[in-house]
Amino acid sequence: MQEVLRNPPSSFLKKAGIQVSHLKQIHYQTPPDILIGQTLHTSEGDLSDSGALVIRTGKFTGRSPKDRFIVKDDITSEVIDWNEINQPISPEYFHKLYKRITRYFKHKKLWIRDSYVCADSRYRMNLRVITEKPWASLFCYNMFLRPKESELDHFRPAWAILHAPGCLADPATDGTRQENFVIINFTKRVVLIGGTAYTGEIKKGIFSVLNFLLPHTQQVLSMHCSANVGEGGDTALFFGLSGTGKTTLSTDPHRKLIGDDEHGWSDDSVFNIEGGCYAKCIDLCREKEPQIYDAIRRGALVENTCFKNDSNEIDFSNKSITENTRVSYPVYFLKNIMKPSIGDIPKNIFFLTCDAYGVLPPIAKLTPAQALYQFISGYTAKIAGTEAGIDEPKATFSACYGAPFLPLNPAEYARMLGAKIKAHHVKCWLINTGWTGGSYGTGSRIKISFTRAAIHAALNGDLEKVNYEKDSVFGLSIPTHCPHIPSELLQPRNTWTDKDQYDRQAHKLAEMFAENFEKYRGPEDKEVLEVASYF
Repeated sequence: MQEVLRNPPSSFLKKAGIQVSHLKQIHYQTPPDILIGQTLHTSEGDLSDSGALVIRTGKFTGRSPKDRFIVKDDITSEVIDWNEINQPISPEYFHKLYKRITRYFKHKKLWIRDSYVCADSRYRMNLRVITEKPWASLFCYNMFLRPKESELDHFRPAWAILHAPGCLADPATDGTRQENFVIINFTKRVVLIGGTAYTGEIKKGIFSVLNFLLPHTQQVLSMHCSANVGEGGDTALFFGLSGTGKTTLSTDPHRKLIGDDEHGWSDDSVFNIEGGCYAKCIDLCREKEPQIYDAIRRGALVENTCFKNDSNEIDFSNKSITENTRVSYPVYFLKNIMKPSIGDIPKNIFFLTCDAYGVLPPIAKLTPAQALYQFISGYTAKIAGTEAGIDEPKATFSACYGAPFLPLNPAEYARMLGAKIKAHHVKCWLINTGWTGGSYGTGSRIKISFTRAAIHAALNGDLEKVNYEKDSVFGLSIPTHCPHIPSELLQPRNTWTDKDQYDRQAHKLAEMFAENFEKYRGPEDKEVLEVASYF
């Protein structure tokens, strides 16, 4: 297959300070097969036995939140929630780094990808990504929405991403913390990414942009969640941090997937922000996650995995490079998807947590106030062995299940979600995909078949017909019966041999919730504060 050359957007490049005559070569809208071949030609990737392109992202195998900055200017100074996540940087430093990247691009090959985000055309935002890596352009093809060929001649980008993994900042003169950086400029509508090859910085850079623009300028709630639709047209949302099962549980053979990670909720719809999936693939197997496993084929981009000895078969259990192994692929690689990626107002919301303390139930019904409390808390737990220095479960709280990507105060997103839950009478549930019968190391992980059964029971209305018991520590309403789940598993205290140890662990987690919530007291309504007082 030969690359079909279109006229590159030279006027845009010139306006961006990049002289076409100074470039070695421009590849515009290069098809996936060609991008794969170009990556193989430079020995920056290998093909797996399934045809997927396998690359390594070098020093960075995950995002670096401490090195992301937002330009503080007239647009952002009074609106952004400035903190250790939303770090300000001056327009002068942005200008210096912008010049640094454009000079770095001189005499290099560049790949340019035009795409857009937001499946609902009312909120569509065009993007242009300029990168020095063909596999980064493949990532953008996979993850963003793909314009029709007829649209390209008149394509006008609203935002641009300059992606230069090899361009390093000088912290002494550029205002950065270290050599890698991500800079978002809402006035110039540009995202600069330098010094890191981790592709997730591209995806989450634009998500951060939309987490400002959609709520602040268009009154659309942007959400870090997955979404799917049942045969009857009922939409469900799945909020959860990494490792809680957000992607796995929303990819359901009985329901059509809207998207696996980022969505907007308007007055009349839920829509996918992206055009692809970015799934964790550590310990991936076809038995547990058949749709994701089968999507790892030609066109998919697999990051930081290893091959089994003397083969090109991916060893999904190998964590020698990172626990955060990833695969990106277009959403159309999955068989059961919504076309277009838009659904109706949700009828159910699931808040997922991997509770490594083993004290939360497999499923609990939440009041609107409890749902808002869980949303603000964004709780899960890391387990021993996943990070250096962690030798017991460690609670993690991330506001709105996406604190690193929220330019506005979390209370703004919580206020919007609370209003929507009440206006549409959405049913809300807490799902524990973690441990039961004891904490990590003593108890056992809740079977994924039980978790799916709990979710299906909630979606099918089976849990409307059962009795509930109120948990004495967290105030949760726990069903006394759920189809296809042993009744003794529903009440977590009953699964522990040492009941006193359960009580101590449960109260310990409740205290962590209460301590975390302290920083959000004030803007919440009275109902949420009543829930908070329970802890």
